[in-house]
Amino acid sequence: MVASLPEILRGEGLPRYEAITPEAVNAHIPELMTELEAELEVLEQGLHQQLSSGGGPLGWSAVMDPLQRLGERLRWSWGVVSHLNGVCNSPELREAHAAQQATVVAFGNRAGQSQVIYRALERLQQQAEAGGAHGLDGAQRRILAAELRDMQLRGVGLSGAEQEAFNAASQELAELSTRFGNQVLDATNGWTLRLSDPAEVEGLPASLLDQLAQAARGAGEEAASGAAGPWLLGLDMPRYAPFMKYSRRRDLRERLYKAHVSRASGQDDGSPDDSSPDDNGAAERNNWPLIERILTLRGEQAHRLGYANWAEVSLAAKMADSEAAVEGLLEELRAAAHPVAQAELQALRDCARRHGAPEADDLKPWDVTFWAEVLRQESFELDSEALRPYFPLPRVLEGLFALCNRLFGIRIEAADGEAPVWHPDVRFFRILEAHGAADGQPLAAFYLDPYSRPGSKRGGAWMDECLVRSRRPDGTPVLPVAYLICNQSPPVGDTPSLMTFEEVETLFHEFGHGLQHMLTTVERPQAAGINGVEWDAVELPSQFMENWCYDRATLLGMARHWQSGEPLPEQEFTKLHAARTFMGGAATLRQVHFALVDLKLHSQWHPGCGQTPEQLRRSIAATTTVLAPIDEDAFLCSFGHIFAGGYAAGYYSYKWAEVLSADAFGAFEEVGLENEEQIRDTGRRFRDTVLSLGGSLDPKQVFEAFRGRQPSSEALIRHSGLVAV
Repeated sequence: MVASLPEILRGEGLPRYEAITPEAVNAHIPELMTELEAELEVLEQGLHQQLSSGGGPLGWSAVMDPLQRLGERLRWSWGVVSHLNGVCNSPELREAHAAQQATVVAFGNRAGQSQVIYRALERLQQQAEAGGAHGLDGAQRRILAAELRDMQLRGVGLSGAEQEAFNAASQELAELSTRFGNQVLDATNGWTLRLSDPAEVEGLPASLLDQLAQAARGAGEEAASGAAGPWLLGLDMPRYAPFMKYSRRRDLRERLYKAHVSRASGQDDGSPDDSSPDDNGAAERNNWPLIERILTLRGEQAHRLGYANWAEVSLAAKMADSEAAVEGLLEELRAAAHPVAQAELQALRDCARRHGAPEADDLKPWDVTFWAEVLRQESFELDSEALRPYFPLPRVLEGLFALCNRLFGIRIEAADGEAPVWHPDVRFFRILEAHGAADGQPLAAFYLDPYSRPGSKRGGAWMDECLVRSRRPDGTPVLPVAYLICNQSPPVGDTPSLMTFEEVETLFHEFGHGLQHMLTTVERPQAAGINGVEWDAVELPSQFMENWCYDRATLLGMARHWQSGEPLPEQEFTKLHAARTFMGGAATLRQVHFALVDLKLHSQWHPGCGQTPEQLRRSIAATTTVLAPIDEDAFLCSFGHIFAGGYAAGYYSYKWAEVLSADAFGAFEEVGLENEEQIRDTGRRFRDTVLSLGGSLDPKQVFEAFRGRQPSSEALIRHSGLVAV
């Protein structure tokens, strides 16, 4: 009888998450790495013989297919460990992840620096250029070019001491990145503030009071209620953002804001000793040294690879062809947004003055969202909180799925119970073809993990790959499966998750990423879905989907009161639409600030430049903010996108891709959003190009195939409310 394979090594199908334990990670990941190392050696030996014997031409199946299979086994097993580390974090899993990470990174370096494989890829490329029977299709050529480039960026051209130093730095960077993210998670979870006096919660809506009371019950205050308290405040977004927006207690807003912007910076966070008994490690959770070390190591890596700085390394694999091109777009947006943001700030001061607020002449960052909400309600008679009952998660999902049917001809069905999950809140859905001869044909599936879990789930929202579209050796298809992760307000008691409009936009955004992953028709996994798509084009589908939150048919079709079933009143939609560009200058300027700081840290900062990363950030803030950062502002210490994620010297990608996504949505505006037949036709064209072609074509060609021309920034500036400037 053959012993069954440990779940973590199965390498195919949907994982059984309960079997991926810290013990399994420590027991079986070393076993997997030993096997992969041995298989890599066998592949290299075979290729070496073929290259040195001057034998016949190399085939794709002799090089790329076995290389992809090796990578996929590692991606499946280590991917599920990394996934669980983000959504079910625990000290034990964290330790197991850290213990095995070095071996995983070492294998990546080893494969990426294989001279034999590199020579084989070069031979494959030369054969393709010569044409004939050994020619490759367009997707194969792009995959091959990307693999050669990535091997160059992984140090295949280095040898001896330089290669050893490169590999040591790669290991250290992986470890620092994980530590950075863990310290942000710990700092976010480590700060709480117990409120017991009704005066401390003045102005807060009932939904937030219920949520704060639920947090208090979770912390052991069994009698806590929304009406009577006590209430437990925290730094996770579902509690932080609405408190900053509605609290009339300026002193508490200040305290909360300072705790939030100083996370993981080693500062005393101002949390009283009795409110955060587990928060003794604020001083130890200091990401400043990690930031300098990460930036230093990246700079050294760039020099080893022959680049001037890490920004050049990053741009080598992007759609933008130079730092100047990126700075040109950011300056265009900055110049348009800055005067608008100044006018917006003045409008907030005037509003505060009308209300007799003593801070009117000296607004601080913790006043901005509060007075912006007051002004929004006055200007548009639009109460963000009053909208929430119209956006219960089940109804929003129905609306989102109906939109996908309308635009892309797909049907989405709940399939809860048909797949293992990692938490009871997680849902599972299947996507089916919904038109033509293939009606009912399965296309893909996805998990949705919607709610915030501050103790064990990292903040933010993201899409990740569970399974990638491909074909098995026997020719049967592997259908794509996505992880869709959000951190929205959880249900409270019998009340479903009532979403803020921003949370609705976030769900649509992540679903856009998911659609590109799931609706791909490319069957070579290296270019299927988001794979092989330049990073600064990958936000196109996600930001495109956000636009539909403001589409009349979409919004009024899904916004229904969770108790009465009444649709959102027409006038509320009109107000929501009118308020779309409210504070648009500040929003654009904020993104430009983050993008420029990221770019300059990776192109200008080095240990001998005479200033700290924070000093460089503050010099950039002079022209990219209208309220200077306060002394306690240590935003860089929680800037996980660039220090614990994949956006280093790439944060500009959000704005770069937003040019594409706004222009793409412009195609629907041009045919008329009420013109159903044209909308469906345009939606199918979007599916057949942007969502289908993945990384098989240059993104400029993909965009042109959809739009019929190259992109223009006109639509973005119009959508952002900056057109008057």
